[in-house]
Amino acid sequence: MLGTLVNAAAVIIGGSIGMLLKKNMPKRITTIYFQAVGLFTLAIGITMVVKMENILIVVGSLAIGSLLGEWMDLEKGVNRMSNYLKMKFNIGNEKFSEGIITAFLLFCIGSMTIIGAIDEGVRGSHELLFTKSFMDFFSALLLASAFGIGVVFSAIPLLIFQGLLTFIAMGASSFFTPVIIQGLTSVGGILLMGLGINILEIKKLRIMNMLPALIVVVLLLGLFA
Repeated sequence: MLGTLVNAAAVIIGGSIGMLLKKNMPKRITTIYFQAVGLFTLAIGITMVVKMENILIVVGSLAIGSLLGEWMDLEKGVNRMSNYLKMKFNIGNEKFSEGIITAFLLFCIGSMTIIGAIDEGVRGSHELLFTKSFMDFFSALLLASAFGIGVVFSAIPLLIFQGLLTFIAMGASSFFTPVIIQGLTSVGGILLMGLGINILEIKKLRIMNMLPALIVVVLLLGLFA
């Protein structure tokens, strides 16, 4: 768990520094900065999707996962939770929910996250997650200067997600085959592209309601691939 703890700390520290930078930004700079972050998010998503395999399973996972998320109305639940946190901690940032979701997908959905967690769980090696922590520190700085404290709070789901992967890997590392890792990366990349569209205000997509696709793709690939 050491690698995940260091990773979460890197996000908190990087995000806190980014929030300090945000305070000194005039509105016109903030606007173009959001545009840059939106393009950056799109670019990361594209790089994750470019090697996509098992296209029918990925598409099916997105469709089934989106229907499940819409049925559960995850976005409404997350908005309620974010509003509660805003009131509890006196947070006035309207980008709070968007910051958590964007940061979570960037930090947690990718081959480095999964392989690093498996490596830590199976061999007790923290090297890959330490490298990821260094990268996430600068990403958190960039994102928090645009989205604010929501990026810092993303350290909580990061800690839970990576921690669970590490514990699962201790007993079932063989389950996370290269095919499953690639499938997760592809679905995560598509969701990141959707977030980029949201940030650029091209169209409002309910990305939170699509998150169950990440679970569905693992189940489908485990059964059919």
